[in-house]
Amino acid sequence: MKKFMNNENLKTATFANGCFWCTEAVFQRLEGVENVKSGFTGGKIKNPPYREVVQGRTGHAEGIQLQYDEKKISYKELLLVFFTTHDPTTLNRQQNDVGTQYRSAIFYHSEDQKNEALGMIEKLNDEIFENRIVTEVTEASAFYEAEFEHQNFYNNHTEQPYCQIIIDPKLKKLKELFADKLKTSA
Repeated sequence: MKKFMNNENLKTATFANGCFWCTEAVFQRLEGVENVKSGFTGGKIKNPPYREVVQGRTGHAEGIQLQYDEKKISYKELLLVFFTTHDPTTLNRQQNDVGTQYRSAIFYHSEDQKNEALGMIEKLNDEIFENRIVTEVTEASAFYEAEFEHQNFYNNHTEQPYCQIIIDPKLKKLKELFADKLKTSA
């Protein structure tokens, strides 16, 4: 897997919205997103193993951390994709995945990201969602990369039933709503 590039033109974003396999597959397809890592954040234990996180023992959420080129895609556009590709109104749950490790969360890296996220939540609550958004907005802390077998999961396992049943519909929705933001190879 590629390591994060040391490029001052790239910004970092960190999101959690259910299973990180789904989130990774969605954001990998966006033009301007240069690198995506699946991992864990928002908890108290250092270097948590997957088996502990999925059992809800660490306080961490499954999430992704990505680098993006803001000349190609804005943080606001990333937020729109984030809110469109999961249900931000369900507390600690996305489909069959239940627990705080599957919570909806934005881990901001700057005051601008924080303000953008809070502003979008307010707007979406007022204009779009019937139920209130429960997405946590928290300052980014340590991000622990998940084990190798969890990286690039969808692309390596497209024939698995989980990928076909859970991830494929998210990618279909992404293509329908954000076709102009997709990489040409997506």
